[in-house]
Amino acid sequence: QVQLVESGGGLVQPGGSLRLSCAASGSIFSNYHMKWYRQPPGKQRELIAIIFSTGSTNYADSVKGRFTISRDNAKNTVYLQMNSLKPEDTAVYYCNAEQFPNIYWGQGTQVTVSS
Repeated sequence: QVQLVESGGGLVQPGGSLRLSCAASGSIFSNYHMKWYRQPPGKQRELIAIIFSTGSTNYADSVKGRFTISRDNAKNTVYLQMNSLKPEDTAVYYCNAEQFPNIYWGQGTQVTVSS
């Protein structure tokens, strides 16, 4: 079992930055692929960033060049640094841990980008 707790969301102006954190407990964190998803109001949840257990990363086109995913295995934490935020980045952001066949989700943290 893995428990995930996101933090760091909030209200930010367009062009601003936020860093989300996802703290994991309950299993061997370093073995898991870690992902960030988001769900804008009235829309489906979408995958925006992944960091594999190897440390390699991948991003959705909508956030590439603005968001950075990273992990600290010593702290059992994955981060999402979000820069140059836009109103369309407004969403609930979810952390996800995957090691086949297990998948775990956090409770989500709200990010609102508005002036």
